[in-house]
Amino acid sequence: MCFKDPEIKAIIEGLQVIGDCDVCGKSHVYIYDTGEPNTDLIQLFDGLLDIYIPSANLPDHFPKEKRDFLRNELFEKWNIFNIEKEKIERLMKNICKQRYEENPSVFDEPVGILSTEDESYIKNNSILKGYAWEDFVKGIKGDNRFHTDFFNLEILNTFLKYAQKSYEKGTIFFRARISDVGGLERNKMGAPPVGIATDGRVNASGISCLYLSSERETTIHEIRAGTHDYVTIGNFRLKEDISVVNLMKLHQICPFRTTDDIDFIQHAVNRKHLEKIGNEIARPLRRQDSPLDYLPTQYISDFIKSKGYQGIEYKSTMYENGKNLAIFNEDLLECIDVSVVKIKEINYRHNPESVE
Repeated sequence: MCFKDPEIKAIIEGLQVIGDCDVCGKSHVYIYDTGEPNTDLIQLFDGLLDIYIPSANLPDHFPKEKRDFLRNELFEKWNIFNIEKEKIERLMKNICKQRYEENPSVFDEPVGILSTEDESYIKNNSILKGYAWEDFVKGIKGDNRFHTDFFNLEILNTFLKYAQKSYEKGTIFFRARISDVGGLERNKMGAPPVGIATDGRVNASGISCLYLSSERETTIHEIRAGTHDYVTIGNFRLKEDISVVNLMKLHQICPFRTTDDIDFIQHAVNRKHLEKIGNEIARPLRRQDSPLDYLPTQYISDFIKSKGYQGIEYKSTMYENGKNLAIFNEDLLECIDVSVVKIKEINYRHNPESVE
């Protein structure tokens, strides 16, 4: 299907028309016949298109770098399509045919979102109140660690509930620790005790947190086990249902599903911030980095914890397609089994270009 947005897919699948798509070229898929307009689908796109103003109608002070063609905006800033930007333009003109005939400049000329240059709007609706992520990092490291004023936490909290993910009782996760050939007992596989825990991407020093992975292979990569190391892997089973925040999907929240309390413009001004949060919490410390580099993500994690979520899910940067989970209370799981493996070899991947 040309779309990956769940709301649009649901509408198209609900039409129950299967055939060959002349846009993406796939066969025997759910299709939408633009010759028979669907009001629900058109209204979804109308709401999104309403925020874009043709370049000719934007004030002179509106920055040139914030003006772009609609096809590029939809391709790069919204998680809606599965097709190339050139095909997006063709598809949009067909779905929104009447709008294109009445106002072709929105489709054919550079466009912009006027509110992105409104200081008052940004202060009240942007997660970072108009600041850059780097300003927040600098402030929390060297200025005010516990009462920073860089974040609009009410706006962040509104987005969090749309990135909520549930796990059912009985779900299995994995945790690895480097050991000797004899391995570690189950009671040694839990989180470091309170007061002893060192800084992590989610927990501050002294605060216990259980770091897990969804696959055995991921957790081995996360501890950076070396060749000939013995690794004990614990299988952890959930003792009850839990709700976590999936930071991998935070910037991919469906814009058509959140219109009750988050409008399209709020989505537009916050998508980069949401993506940055997800990437930063997944970024592992390098050997030369300081524990202070975890302060920004610890601040966000503490806020998520304060809102009653049981953990945070984030992508693994150590293993492709791997997922990690940080659970705030390890009593929610029990280690039901352990096994020991020996690492035979490791593969390193690097950027072919030299780093200056």
